[in-house]
Amino acid sequence: MNLTQEEWAEQLEKDENAVVIDVRTPEEWAEGIIENAVLNDIYSGAEFLQGIEALDRTRNYYVYCKAGSRSSQACDIMRQLGFEKVYNLVGGISRWRGKIVSPE
Repeated sequence: MNLTQEEWAEQLEKDENAVVIDVRTPEEWAEGIIENAVLNDIYSGAEFLQGIEALDRTRNYYVYCKAGSRSSQACDIMRQLGFEKVYNLVGGISRWRGKIVSPE
């Protein structure tokens, strides 16, 4: 499901079962992330799929990239693999007005 910046932020804040996934490259990741995000680079091919397969399907996933295209693809893949609660951040981190932190 595509969510606007406002919808994504509001829903994420209330969701105690949320996991935030950043599907950008490690280089983009190093420039700053949405707080508590985990990296799973969609361009990593089989590694990306392995990372998705290892996830708990009972959690709610909030997925973003730089502008929203890669994360939309990632959400489609996740739904095909049986994930039900997957949310794409329309506009990606480039439009994000919330907190951005340095990855640890």
